[in-house]
Amino acid sequence: MDYLEKYTEWCNNPVFDEETRKELLSIKDNDKEIKERFYQDLEFGTGGLRGIIGAGTNRMNIYTVGKATQGLANFIKKEGAEAKGVAIAYDSRRMSKEFSESAALILNANGIKTYRFESLRPTPELSFAVRELGCTAGIVITASHNPPEYNGYKVYWEDGAQITAPKDKQIISEVLAIKDYAEIQKMDKKEAINTNLYHEIGKEIDDRYIEELKKQSLNAELVKEMAEDMTIVYTPLHGTGNKPVRRILSELGFKKVYVVPEQELPDGNFPTVSYPNPEDPKAFELALKLAKEKNADIVLATDPDADRLGVYAKDPKTNEYVSFTGNMSAILIAEYILSEKKKRNLIPQNGAIVTTIVSTNMTGAVAKEYDLKLIETLTGFKFIGEQIKFFEQNHSYEYLFGFEESYGCLAGTHARDKDSVVAVMLLCEAAAYYKKQGLTLWEQMINIYEKYGYYRETLATLTLKGIEGQEQIRQIMDRLRNNPSANIGKHKVVELRDYKTKEIQKLITGEKGETDLPISNVLYYALENDAWCCVRPSGTEPKIKFYMGVKEKTMQKANAELEELKNAMLKMCEE
Repeated sequence: MDYLEKYTEWCNNPVFDEETRKELLSIKDNDKEIKERFYQDLEFGTGGLRGIIGAGTNRMNIYTVGKATQGLANFIKKEGAEAKGVAIAYDSRRMSKEFSESAALILNANGIKTYRFESLRPTPELSFAVRELGCTAGIVITASHNPPEYNGYKVYWEDGAQITAPKDKQIISEVLAIKDYAEIQKMDKKEAINTNLYHEIGKEIDDRYIEELKKQSLNAELVKEMAEDMTIVYTPLHGTGNKPVRRILSELGFKKVYVVPEQELPDGNFPTVSYPNPEDPKAFELALKLAKEKNADIVLATDPDADRLGVYAKDPKTNEYVSFTGNMSAILIAEYILSEKKKRNLIPQNGAIVTTIVSTNMTGAVAKEYDLKLIETLTGFKFIGEQIKFFEQNHSYEYLFGFEESYGCLAGTHARDKDSVVAVMLLCEAAAYYKKQGLTLWEQMINIYEKYGYYRETLATLTLKGIEGQEQIRQIMDRLRNNPSANIGKHKVVELRDYKTKEIQKLITGEKGETDLPISNVLYYALENDAWCCVRPSGTEPKIKFYMGVKEKTMQKANAELEELKNAMLKMCEE
């Protein structure tokens, strides 16, 4: 069936509601828009769905969400896990509440219990709730940090992590097997409640979640001592972080926490930011303005589902606020945790730190310093969560910390996804700890660079939307893969890893090997002098991403080398 036939079916089939048909009829003379909405089905990838909200097979709506949920329900029934149930959370985005309730009732119609949060909650709390309630799976309705027109649907399994192999492919098969939207089962909410299938959850899970976070605190008494001396500015960027972040900071004892008033309340239109992403400096404009008024020590922002954390801290030499990359804030937290545990002889002999192949190489130096096992995974926190599961199953390593460069980390094993709420708690605690020593967080970051070397990283992206964009991304990856470069700018390529073919090639010796990670459309270039580059299509946005890192003896030299490497990498991709 081509895109016009699909469009016609949606316009005429009574399975689709009047509002949907009306929306589609309004574009009847716009062939390009029709094609964009119907040329493919919104892909249920290895983590779930993400797309633009609207009517059509290539859009997020109650029908595409319903199809995904019916497929998940069919899989759960085959597993015989209906009684264990599914936990469901949602964020502040448009249609999140409606999609979450629709998903719950579809599962109920299939005889599967659901535990849906009474109101919006952070993604990491959903991960916690899955394990706390003994559920077989979890769903969170969020598009994370994407622009306002997007929403998404992520699936978690009983270990609290996003689905990984082989479950991901098995669930995808069930979703793809549904050929008719009429197959989606439905149930009235009152009936679901009366038959003990639909349950609301809230305060009790909140309390248990916060108690688990507080167990990660290493200097609770010091926080109380420094509480009046620390000034914190925070913005939830109209998302889910406001209540849990304020609560954890209050319960630890921090007194001077100022929330950006214009961005405090949930709002799926994100009226004060075009892109609610703490990686974007523009998202911090209002927070930095407030920080200057309050003379804040640190400035924090969480994304709409509160799994990512962005950070600014004051440089006392310039009296200006300096941004931290996700690598920097994660390493700062890791160094704080590990140095404090080392003082107390709390680092186990089988301790491990887990990160991704596109995160900073400084992690290796930190692991060596504290005699930890370093484990690298593919991009995506689900692979870090999966490692925690392996550690528990095999009794191999004890998880101490994990992070990815995209502003997400996890201290503790209460969740199996990145958790900005616990990251805020530990970063503020670290700030108080270092302030007592007369140091700002920025000064401590410089101390870390002086200790391990000036590892600096950056990310460049090309946004290529729609059908044409998909094809451009494919062509770029094919060109890079089929014409391997011996040099990127002035840097010689030492090793090329193609995670799609699983081949490793040492360019100097010609020696070949095989990667031990799952197949993924990723190319990684190990360069001379601990420099590196990596390129991959985004799994959640219409982008191709270029990661790179260098190591030098000074900040100035590292920043200059990094800029040169970025330009060389982008030029290579244009050729």
